[in-house]
Amino acid sequence: MKILSWLYTGWCVFWFLLVFLLLFPIVFIALQKEEWKPIAHYCNRIWGKIFFFVIGQPVKVTYETTLDPKKAYVFCANHFSYLDVAMMGVVIKNYFAFVGKSSAKNIPLFGYMFAKLHIQVDRAAKDSRIKALTRSIRALKSGRSIMIFPEGGIHSTNFPEMVQPFKDGAFSMAIENQVPLVPISLLDNYKAMPEILFKWHKLRVIIHAPIETKGKTKADINDLKKEVYDIIQPTLNKYKD
Repeated sequence: MKILSWLYTGWCVFWFLLVFLLLFPIVFIALQKEEWKPIAHYCNRIWGKIFFFVIGQPVKVTYETTLDPKKAYVFCANHFSYLDVAMMGVVIKNYFAFVGKSSAKNIPLFGYMFAKLHIQVDRAAKDSRIKALTRSIRALKSGRSIMIFPEGGIHSTNFPEMVQPFKDGAFSMAIENQVPLVPISLLDNYKAMPEILFKWHKLRVIIHAPIETKGKTKADINDLKKEVYDIIQPTLNKYKD
């Protein structure tokens, strides 16, 4: 019944905002200095873990391999739901910068946190994309990981089919810094939050083994796109029911 979905959505939004507001004073202080920002990142991780637990949707994460928490990676995941962004802080243990839409900066408080901690991009402006790529490369050089949705947004009209072709950004920055790409399959988020309403659903994530980029050049971008797609898409198909 739709009324139950609205009630459950209200419950989820309440806890989403409450936990964020309780942690925000610590986050605000931590954002004032670059060396303190990992604290803000960790607070966001706590925020996500509490949120998913309280709404009754604990996240089951399967790791195909053990990742080095101190190593830089470029994480690439399918993007079918607004829930995906909140999920990233829960499943990725590395300190990372999320590359996302600049429109997020217009959200009170959250926008401030996003602008200070992550990397904004206006996909309609070429210079913004270039600046975001430059900042991402700089972050990787400093040892910080990058998380990006290579589809460039929620564009699919037939979940769980990913939209092709992928954007170049994730693959360019991984090659530029010779860091591994890590595919991530978000199996159930689009079932739990297909649009703006929440629905209860078990949430499962698979962190796949890294794809090495050492020795790769920009000529290998399309091959890397296909390799990531060929890992994530069959996994989504396998668990779609």
